[in-house]
This record gives sequence, C-alpha cells and structure tokens, in this order.
Amino acid sequence: MTPPEETGQGITAEAPVAPLAVSLCLKTLKTRPEFLRAASARRQGTGGFLVQARFRNDESPTVQAGFTASKKIGNAVARNRAKRRLREVARAVLPRLGQPGWDYVLVARPAATISRPFADLLNDLETALRQIHKGQP
Repeated sequence: MTPPEETGQGITAEAPVAPLAVSLCLKTLKTRPEFLRAASARRQGTGGFLVQARFRNDESPTVQAGFTASKKIGNAVARNRAKRRLREVARAVLPRLGQPGWDYVLVARPAATISRPFADLLNDLETALRQIHKGQP
C-alpha cells in the first residue's frame, strides 16, 4: 500500500509564532538546596501567599518557579489544591512579569491560598513581582 500523493488540495497554514514574553522558558525547582537559596533572598508577602525570589547570576534565559505548602495548610488534599492553584497563577503571570535568570518560590498560606478568589491571587502575584523588581531596568 502506498501513501496518497499530495495533490495540492487543502490549506497550508503556518503555526503562529508566540511573542517573546510567552515563549519565556519556565522551569520548576525540584531540590531542597534550590528552595533554600531562594528562601535566603528577597521576600514579598501578599494576601494569598508569600513570594521568595532570588537572582541566579548565571546568564540563563530561564525563569524557575517552586511551590510549597506546609502541613499548616491542612491534609494532603488541601496542600495539593493549594499547590495546583499556585502553579496556575505562576503559569499565567510569570511569562509576562518574571525576569530571566530569577528563581521564584510561592509559599501557600493557611486558609488564604485555597479560599481566596483566583483573580485576587493573580493580582497578588503581579503586585509582588512589581515590588520585587522595583528599581531594576
């Protein structure tokens, strides 16, 4: 059986090219030393969570993000829900406002991260990132 020949029918469209801000590389922090290095740098509290940020100084174009929820948040179901919400907030905001070469750790707050409206969480992260990067080029 031979594959059908292309007869020129159909529309050939090229895939849209994502703007630079959206194609920013976003990686996840995995190891404890990475989280500890971010914890020793800048902090910015918000109503729904805490943001810890540090500049890596490695000329890398990637933005790294980590998410943590302690047992103060609740049982495993509540902790996982809080981390899922933080991951979605980071996916929505960090490609626009995150700086290349920075690590960000989002720490869930008891009762606030789960119950706070999602739009407020988005605004919290945007405000926190503007405060962290205030005065930078």
